[in-house]
Amino acid sequence: MPSQPSLILASSSRYRKELLSRLRLPFTAISPDVDETPQPGESPEALALRLSVAKAMVVASAHPGSIVIGSDQVATVDGQPIGKPGDFSRAQAQLRALSGQMVEFHSALAVTDGQRVEKADIVTRCRFRRLSDRAIDAYLRAEEPYDTAGSAKAESLGIALMESIQSDDPTAIIGLPLIALTGMLAGFGLPPLDAPGAPA
Repeated sequence: MPSQPSLILASSSRYRKELLSRLRLPFTAISPDVDETPQPGESPEALALRLSVAKAMVVASAHPGSIVIGSDQVATVDGQPIGKPGDFSRAQAQLRALSGQMVEFHSALAVTDGQRVEKADIVTRCRFRRLSDRAIDAYLRAEEPYDTAGSAKAESLGIALMESIQSDDPTAIIGLPLIALTGMLAGFGLPPLDAPGAPA
């Protein structure tokens, strides 16, 4: 019986690690070294897809025979990308601008064995509540979401910023679309419910 290929998550994100662990497949996580600078005229969707593929491929090239998952997320308002704030004052300004707005999160996903690449962009539409300065400051001091696109950590207190969330994949907003990923992994011979060691 052929051995199961090793699975690698090309990410240092603890949120993506926690999400992938839900599928109960053994995996390792390796941080990819990828320049995330957008290309001139590149759309947010194209950027997220390109970076997810680049992350997966750079790790796959160093680990032949493995199945590698890459993912990237870009937030947008009216088609314009919203970056990671980096500090309190930028996050404060960002959330003031997002108050009452519809924000689209492009959660791109790529799976590769080093030869074939499967990819998808899962869109989540989030309507932000109208946020007071007091609410914004309380949230930022509690969460410090300075490394998160749109300053919104939906996996924790950031959910309180939202008025509504629309998505076909509920984990996409957190950074790893598990419904899409499950289908992709099955295509590479790693179906979570049929793989060796899967829960009986």
